[in-house]
Amino acid sequence: MSTNNRHASESVPVRPTNLNNRDVVLTSLVAGATAGALAKTTIAPLDRTKINFQINKDVPYTFRAALGFLRNTYVREGFLALWRGNSATMARIIPYSAIQFTAHEQWKKLLQVDLHSDTEVRRFIAGSLAGITSQSLTYPLDLARARMAVTDKYSGYRTLREVFVKIWQCEGPRTLYRGYWATILGVIPYAGTSFFTYDTLKNEYYKRTGDKSPNTVISLTFGAVAGVIGQSSSYPLDIVRRRMQTTGVTAQCADQYLTIGRTLIKIYREEGLIGGFYKGLSMNWIKGPIAVGISFATYDHIKHLLREIIHIRDSDQAR
Repeated sequence: MSTNNRHASESVPVRPTNLNNRDVVLTSLVAGATAGALAKTTIAPLDRTKINFQINKDVPYTFRAALGFLRNTYVREGFLALWRGNSATMARIIPYSAIQFTAHEQWKKLLQVDLHSDTEVRRFIAGSLAGITSQSLTYPLDLARARMAVTDKYSGYRTLREVFVKIWQCEGPRTLYRGYWATILGVIPYAGTSFFTYDTLKNEYYKRTGDKSPNTVISLTFGAVAGVIGQSSSYPLDIVRRRMQTTGVTAQCADQYLTIGRTLIKIYREEGLIGGFYKGLSMNWIKGPIAVGISFATYDHIKHLLREIIHIRDSDQAR
């Protein structure tokens, strides 16, 4: 082993050697699903608010306007309406998060991350591929969630099933993947940067302290930093995909955003660079760090707990 390789391998926490790949995958799936569900449920009202401003070109985003949207939603539709679309979010985020975290571990293993001198590049690629994998397998659920978020229960979709039925009957099955390529272009820097930042911070912490498992506060902080950097890097494409996903659904998003190029040009001409492509970004700086911090911290702690349980079980059986 070269000096670089040896140094890289010594700088990362060592996983339990008694776990087979099946146990690694199962624990990652469970931990990822739990982490995603908890994180998204926590920030669901803020997420719905952000999506509404993203797709509404006629209403400028301000923090006061965001609070007004939350208040008006509560008055008109009740407290639970703040979580409207969360069932679609859960239907998507549970498999999405489970697949993303599991795929990330598998891609890291395949790319031999932390075993080469160019580990930073491999770390970014592993994160990007994990995002592409999970997004590709769950994209129609993301589109359904966006549509439920920008409509109310009276004039829009009452259930997740109704979203798919109406799209299939009225717009055709191809609509279920409208905005897919904008999403993939966005998920490459987002997932790559998020996983890269979080893993890099954890590795630096491990090298400085020798602690393989940072406490909850430190994990949340590392995740929050990863969330801010990741979401800021891909936010304009998040605007583009939301416009494409919700085009024609309500009066406020009746403009036709059917291709990435046309959407980019239309937003730039009508709303400008900052007002168009970074609308609602400050809301993301609030909810993003919370969601990503909770997600990464929850995943790490549940994963380690499950693997420790399996380790103890296997040790007892071996005696």
